[in-house]
Amino acid sequence: MKLNHLNLTVNDVKATREFLEKYFELKTGSTRGNSFAVLSDNHGLVLTLMSGAQVSYPKTFHIGFIQESEERVNEINQRLKDDGFDVKPPQRSHGWTFYVQSPGGFMVEVLA
Repeated sequence: MKLNHLNLTVNDVKATREFLEKYFELKTGSTRGNSFAVLSDNHGLVLTLMSGAQVSYPKTFHIGFIQESEERVNEINQRLKDDGFDVKPPQRSHGWTFYVQSPGGFMVEVLA
């Protein structure tokens, strides 16, 4: 069995959708204004974003995008930095990894 659908409540659907498209290659299938979006990847994931007025995730909550190499992790980290995101350099932990706060109010982990 494979988890392949996740719904996240976010405080800015449009900004979150654009963030996920730009840095993590998700594709938007459909939207309903700025309150709902359906995104997918090439591996069967369906991620829906729903607008919420008060979004509050627990401190440790995050979603992750596993990359094919440490070089790819470094590239994404640099792109985020260049675009003004507050990201620390990747470090060796349970993999080569870093975290970034999404525009939607949840944390994203990038790792190899």
